[in-house]
Amino acid sequence: MNDIKDNKTARSRLTTVIIYLLMIFFTVMALYPLFWLALSSFKTTTEFQMNKLGLPQRWVTINYKDAWVRGKFPLLIANSLFYTVCTTLAILLFSFMAGFGFAKIRNKATALLHGSFVIGILLTLQSIMVPLFLVVNWVGLYNTRLGVLIPYIGIGMPMGVYLGTEYIKSIPDALVESARIDGARYGHIFWRIIVPMAAPVGMTVAILTVTGTWNEFMLINILTSSDGLKSLPVGVQKFAGALSTDYGKQFAALTIGLIPMLLFYLVFRKEITKGVAAGAVKG
Repeated sequence: MNDIKDNKTARSRLTTVIIYLLMIFFTVMALYPLFWLALSSFKTTTEFQMNKLGLPQRWVTINYKDAWVRGKFPLLIANSLFYTVCTTLAILLFSFMAGFGFAKIRNKATALLHGSFVIGILLTLQSIMVPLFLVVNWVGLYNTRLGVLIPYIGIGMPMGVYLGTEYIKSIPDALVESARIDGARYGHIFWRIIVPMAAPVGMTVAILTVTGTWNEFMLINILTSSDGLKSLPVGVQKFAGALSTDYGKQFAALTIGLIPMLLFYLVFRKEITKGVAAGAVKG
């Protein structure tokens, strides 16, 4: 009997050791590219080409100063923050308002309207880039901040509406009905009941929107021509040329662009974990 318990204990310990080794392995594999990027940003182009994996022989800190100044990073970071914050707030507001209507205020047009929103999930960015550019140019919004924000919000709305609608459906109808009986309007019900209870899925939508908007490159590149309207990914691309590339400055620019996202995950890591876990759609 004791031998059986000892065997089970040994197997349990072995399983635990294997799990921890696998976790350590995948952690190293995930973190190594970040360390490699940071180390490479302190090399000159010549040294990087001769020694891609080793430590810098001479730490070239001027790469960061040149990338910051030549890339106009203060302006680009401010633009990225503006686009990201405005897009995230608008998608959260409009998606939850639409989701509340689709989930709790049903009529004959609900299914059709909901389907017209959700079908947008199937559209790829590449398939709508040309018509989107033509429409933005036709209405006179080319090279404007509004001409960037409207497509950003429109592209993010389908997923936000889908997640918001499915989550709000799980909120008991009795809460809405009792509030209506007490004389509450739909606006009060939305802000006082729906928004607080849907906060977990709101965090999920916010995570998807923030990361997607901050890293977006193609749309901002074709919808604007002025450097004063570009975002951070476009500034990073400036250091990669068709014939030559300044690797040190390019890696420094990439590192600078990566820092805000790392800070975002570090500051909101608990909320992100709760949002992903609690924001799962119920079937």
